[in-house]
Amino acid sequence: MEAASEILQPHIIMLPSPGMGHLIPFIELAKRLVLNHGFSVTFTIPAETKTGSLSKAQESVLNSLPSSINSIVLPPLDLSDILSADVKPETIVSVMVNRSLPSLSDSFKLITSTHRVVAFVVDLFGADAFDVAMEFNVKPYIFFPSTAMLLSLFFQLPKLDQDYDCEYRDVPEPIQLPGCVPINGIDLLEPLQDKKNEAYTWVLHHAKRYKSAAGVLVNTFEGLETGTIKALKEKESGNPPIYPVGPLIRTGPNDNVSDESGSLKWLDDQPLGSVLFVSFGSIGTLSSEQLTELALGLEMSEQRFLLVARIPSDDGIVFNSQGTADPFDFLPEGFLERTKNLGLVVPSWAPQVQVLGHKSTGGFLTHCGWNSTLESVVHGVPLIAWPLFAEQKMNAVMLEDLKVALRPKADERGIIGRNEISKVIRGLMEGEEGMIIKSRMSELQTAATNALEVNGFSAKSVNELASMWKN
Repeated sequence: MEAASEILQPHIIMLPSPGMGHLIPFIELAKRLVLNHGFSVTFTIPAETKTGSLSKAQESVLNSLPSSINSIVLPPLDLSDILSADVKPETIVSVMVNRSLPSLSDSFKLITSTHRVVAFVVDLFGADAFDVAMEFNVKPYIFFPSTAMLLSLFFQLPKLDQDYDCEYRDVPEPIQLPGCVPINGIDLLEPLQDKKNEAYTWVLHHAKRYKSAAGVLVNTFEGLETGTIKALKEKESGNPPIYPVGPLIRTGPNDNVSDESGSLKWLDDQPLGSVLFVSFGSIGTLSSEQLTELALGLEMSEQRFLLVARIPSDDGIVFNSQGTADPFDFLPEGFLERTKNLGLVVPSWAPQVQVLGHKSTGGFLTHCGWNSTLESVVHGVPLIAWPLFAEQKMNAVMLEDLKVALRPKADERGIIGRNEISKVIRGLMEGEEGMIIKSRMSELQTAATNALEVNGFSAKSVNELASMWKN
């Protein structure tokens, strides 16, 4: 009987990109479909390492999922021919997906023999996997774990590529994407900044395939990107159906969260809304000089802070795996001693969702990664925008336009000085501008909550998809 019910239960195959930043929103989407709509799900995950095993963090989060969500790690790949110091993540992920297609096809064969597969959902750089879905007569969808603004850029990219021979940073006027705030070329997605680079070719390749998706699920919500969502959905756009399903952020029990850093315990002793949380995500790094300016700016601001310190990187790469050195060794001399009554510095990691949800947290200095941004919106925490890579500059432009973030200005060398940092921190934490931003973020927090309520915009999107897939 069990086998028969398994065959009747609608099943979805998902292909997330490797990396926690992409896996987490996929997991939250899968949990919603399984727990609220009765689907079962299989993740097919390209392996990041030669051994074909997942990272400890990936394994831990996948092992904690409901039994209706399974995962298959695709066989390891030889990427030695493309791996070099200057290869971009977009190239690596695209090549991984491309070379995984034969093993993905084998997985499809296995899953479709025992399950009623109703949809295939790929990550933003997984468009080549559409071919496997078509082979098995399954409709392919994209889950876009970023903004509607970036999705709009993907749909417009083939036209922009034809319109501009020059690099986008050299386009004299701001670029207008439908329904979006005008944006300077220099602030577009980082791999688009060099048309000769292979990463640009790959992004353009995926963008050209987007129109052939059966639909696009996007991790955003009405109220956050109202105009952009409306423009994306217009019939004359020629886009496939668009389904805003956000905000999907990491959820789970708070009682067994690891607090080895002691940050949550420290926050318990701080006044309400008094602490600025400073973190650049799981892989963001600053240069040694910039880390020094940041630390001294925090000290000068005289505001309470919780700083996640990472080993700096002076080779121009702003995302780095961390070595074995002690991040504290790179902070200015005497900084820890001088600020011990004001701030807490923790090495490499803090339980971010719990920190943002803590009553003592009153601001977040962030790299503007989309997961971090949505987590701060859901918890109503106003922002200081400090973008580093990927689409983070686009996110920062949008957040400034929404009036939920302040953005410090860099000098002609690209360094943000301690005086500027101190001024912006004070502005957010105790200034009049900060009060306006807090109020605006509170409105967005309400909109985020409403989007996921039973009759909310995002909940309706998921319901519409679920009923369509079931039938």
